[in-house]
Amino acid sequence: MPISRLLPLGLLAGSLLLPACTQQYSTEQATESLPAYDTAVASEVPAYDGASEPNREGYAAIAENHFQSVSQAPLSTFAIDTDPASYANVRRILTQNGQLPPPDAVRVEELINYFQYEYPQPATAGAPASLNAEVAACPWNPEHQLVLIGLQAREVPTRVLPPANLVFLLDVSGSMNDPDKLPLLKAGLTQLVREALRPQDHVSVVVYAGAAGVVLPPTAGSDTRQIVAALDELEAGGSTAGGEGLRLAYQVARQNFNKEGNNRVILCTDGDFNVGEQSQEALEELITHERQSGVFLSVLGVGEGNLQDATMELLADKGNGNYAYLDTEQEAHRVLVQQFSSTLFTLAKDVKLQVEFNPAQVSEYRLIGYENRALATEDFTDDRKDAGELGTGQQVTALYEIVPARTALMQAAAINKPGQTSAVGATNDELLFVKLRYQEPQGHTSRLLTLPVPAKAAPDIREASGNLKQAAAVAQFGLLLRRSAYRGTASYDNALSLAQSALGNREDALRQEFVELVRQAASLDASSARATPTEERRYR
Repeated sequence: MPISRLLPLGLLAGSLLLPACTQQYSTEQATESLPAYDTAVASEVPAYDGASEPNREGYAAIAENHFQSVSQAPLSTFAIDTDPASYANVRRILTQNGQLPPPDAVRVEELINYFQYEYPQPATAGAPASLNAEVAACPWNPEHQLVLIGLQAREVPTRVLPPANLVFLLDVSGSMNDPDKLPLLKAGLTQLVREALRPQDHVSVVVYAGAAGVVLPPTAGSDTRQIVAALDELEAGGSTAGGEGLRLAYQVARQNFNKEGNNRVILCTDGDFNVGEQSQEALEELITHERQSGVFLSVLGVGEGNLQDATMELLADKGNGNYAYLDTEQEAHRVLVQQFSSTLFTLAKDVKLQVEFNPAQVSEYRLIGYENRALATEDFTDDRKDAGELGTGQQVTALYEIVPARTALMQAAAINKPGQTSAVGATNDELLFVKLRYQEPQGHTSRLLTLPVPAKAAPDIREASGNLKQAAAVAQFGLLLRRSAYRGTASYDNALSLAQSALGNREDALRQEFVELVRQAASLDASSARATPTEERRYR
């Protein structure tokens, strides 16, 4: 049965094209005024032939963070980011393709944040998160130290979370015809509808190919059968009017805006926007404008061969949302069902971390990853500056590699605390000072959390907690895959040993899988080295 039969006849009469400008939200506007999706329009465009296309996956170039001198730049500032996309994509390339991933596909902070760590819930009443820190010797450079900073968002039972106004925006163009694209998305969203959606939630379905249209108007979460039926009928074919689809999805979300709820568009695509607005600048401008309405954007990426990872990461960052890559139905279940709350419900927005290093204790530091989330020092106190979002129960983990101060000639400096400024001659008993700023989901004024980290002897990494050992193992794995200039003495054997030590007797399927990924990467890397002339080898 064609998709158009799912819609009232009145919907089919609307134009398939939206005006160039975005309409302002109005409660008087009716969903019936929105265009319906007509499969005949999409079918006029020749279907994408995956077999004839070269691999043209797109990744943003990453310029790794350098070591910074504390005397010159004592403050390190960045926006939080826990998108799981890079890890799942790297896993796909290693296991399904049997290849080492392109270095720019490896965002080390996303690999680290794919895993759960044992951080305590916030003890302060009203605080959205707890701040935690730990220090140990750096496993790939014993003369350095590794600092873990962990953020644990408050757990909120799903049943008491505000109602959700969700718009599923699905790319049904010809490039989505492969089994690991549209069929995988339909399976994952069906799991969400059947296992996580609540009666108070509402779902709309918008699709785009040669044009965009509404497949399902806002429907209560209790009407599982109707939502699933709308998803089942979707078929791929045509070119990709991505900008058109985004405009329409935002319009649907704004027309059904819930002032007390969670309003979100979930874009499902391989990121191949080849019709209409397709430049990152145009898409960024659209989404930056739309987020002011209170509608956030999350992105689910799928497929291989033409995966536009850079575009999808940008959209999620600018849309106050998150970006996940789905390589299997198990990953879809993890992201959309098991992590329903943290993925789709924002506890705090524009969350920024700033670390001030004590020059009496630290001479240099390097933030591992977060290259595309770096902020200027003054951005930390600028509440107009966009930053990362924190979901309920979500965790954020960051690692710094630091060079301890080695000379008594370094002058002591106070750590900048709320209401104070750094001053020479203060105490030297702190290694660093962590500050976090956040805003309420619908707020505009930031609040501050702080954590002093005392200076003390750093234990060997083997004596560190399971948290730090796991994070260090994953970071080392990422540095090797990235061919990082800062990998030092890193090795797959070392990463494997740390990962196995962190696992212990735990029945953790994801950590057990990681151990196997390290082995897979080590084998592929060894094979690559044997097949490559010595002067072109990755490691020497």
